[in-house]
Parts: sequence; structure tokens; C-alpha cells
Amino acid sequence: MTLFEKVRPVAEKNLFCRFTIEIRIMPANLLERITINPEVCHGKPTVRNMRYTVSMILDLLSAGMTAEELIADYPALEKEDIQACLFYASRLSETKTLYKISA
Repeated sequence: MTLFEKVRPVAEKNLFCRFTIEIRIMPANLLERITINPEVCHGKPTVRNMRYTVSMILDLLSAGMTAEELIADYPALEKEDIQACLFYASRLSETKTLYKISA
């Protein structure tokens, strides 16, 4: 199981705020829905080897579409696919160093 942490402020009597951490358990196989295959979308991360890139899903969500609207427009997608895209982006944002590999 993988942990997802959400920080929530808690009011205190003094001037400072204390934070509690609410932990949600994400299924370990959630990231298995994100695939990287050189034969599909030029090797970009996609959902279950289909031609739905993670970046496309994130772009649509950031434009204001809801998960329900995405699933209605793209019936091959499942709710877990959208969660996997968000989880993948979350983990990718935690990357501290990127190395360029030259061929």
C-alpha cells in the first residue's frame, strides 16, 4: 500500500496553527495503470496502454472538467484511471533531480 498525505490546519488557542496529517491509503497497483510504451504515443505516459496520455487527462481536469464528465466523454476510462493520473503527477512532482541521458 502507498500512503497519500493531506495536511489540514487545526486551530489552537495560541497564535500558532498546528497541522495534523490525514492519511489515505492508495492501492499499490494504482500506478500500474500508467504505462510507458515506445509504440504508443511516442513513449509518453498513457493510461493502460491506450492513447489517452496522462498530460491530456491532467489538461482536461485543469480546464475544469470533472472526472464524471471525462468518463462520459471517454467511456474506456475508469475512475481509477483518473486517480492514477493524479497520483502519477503527484509522485512526479516530488522528483528532486532529473538527469539527461544522451545516446
